[in-house]
Amino acid sequence: MKKTSTRLADGRELIYYDLRDDTVRDAVDRRPLDRTVTTSEIRRDALLGDAVAIASHRQGRTYHPPADECPLCPTRDERLSEIPDASYDVVVFENRFPSLAGDSGRCEVVCFTSDHDASFAGLTEEQARLVLDAWTDRTSELSHLPAVEQVFCFENRGEEIGVTLGHPHGQIYAYPFTTPRTALMLRSLAAHKEATGGENLFDAVVERELAGERVVLESEHWVAFVPYAAHWPYEVHLYPKRRVPDLLALDEAARTEFPQVYLELLRRFDRIFGEGEPPTPYIAAWHQAPFGALEEFDGVTRDDFALHLELFTVRRTSGKLKFLAGSESGMSVFINDVPPERAAERLREVASS
Repeated sequence: MKKTSTRLADGRELIYYDLRDDTVRDAVDRRPLDRTVTTSEIRRDALLGDAVAIASHRQGRTYHPPADECPLCPTRDERLSEIPDASYDVVVFENRFPSLAGDSGRCEVVCFTSDHDASFAGLTEEQARLVLDAWTDRTSELSHLPAVEQVFCFENRGEEIGVTLGHPHGQIYAYPFTTPRTALMLRSLAAHKEATGGENLFDAVVERELAGERVVLESEHWVAFVPYAAHWPYEVHLYPKRRVPDLLALDEAARTEFPQVYLELLRRFDRIFGEGEPPTPYIAAWHQAPFGALEEFDGVTRDDFALHLELFTVRRTSGKLKFLAGSESGMSVFINDVPPERAAERLREVASS
């Protein structure tokens, strides 16, 4: 992998990740852009104890442009985009309309391929490995920023999820705090460790699932399963079998095997609802240990946390979506229409031949 860092016309950082070591990246952003001005602010909810990012400048962000005006495609002749070069393998750049900025963290866009009509599931194993390497590198770099406490790599796919740019891409949020969902995991981890005299809760969950009926696929270094209490109709958690706290700690064997496992998982998601259905909308979210202090979670260290990816769709059956209505949105109590055991069975049925 070759990494080349440059700057866009408004001062934002852009990084090319290339498969070939001899690739030269010297294209200049020719757009007449003013410096990016953001109004991102973090506010704490006194009752719930969580944080809300107030980012009013995002109201003006690019919204469903036609394909020939996509800002994530490479620059071609006089059609200028966010990527100055005429081609790329993987590219990462600071979001022009970030939810988090400055002392409030940082937001980046990750373009998986220059092919506008592709998808992550359509990448080669070599391309998918390059994305993994980019996620890992960005996790490392962002973790050293003074304001950053947790790094979150994720992909939103599909208009049903709220995606406004059709080009295959994901995002990275670098938060200035430990996110509420991670804090819940850490509290459960601490409570279980104390109650069992030191047992790791993540290890116990993975061991239970490996012995059960909800495993979707398993390889030498990875296991994917539908969790016992899945929140979403089709939800899969992907864990490395050797517990590590973050992407940085994955060994080479797990890195090498990841593309084939993850690509197979994504392709199964696209086959869940049968032939002729539009691509399955999904969210793919990496959960990594925070880089900040964990004193509030008694007895828990970063090494107790287990890196994993959670993949889920908002589609519950053909042509129907799962909406977060009263119980989910009002009380955070999910109601799942598909038994996890049936979801796992279906995801096994659609395996590649």
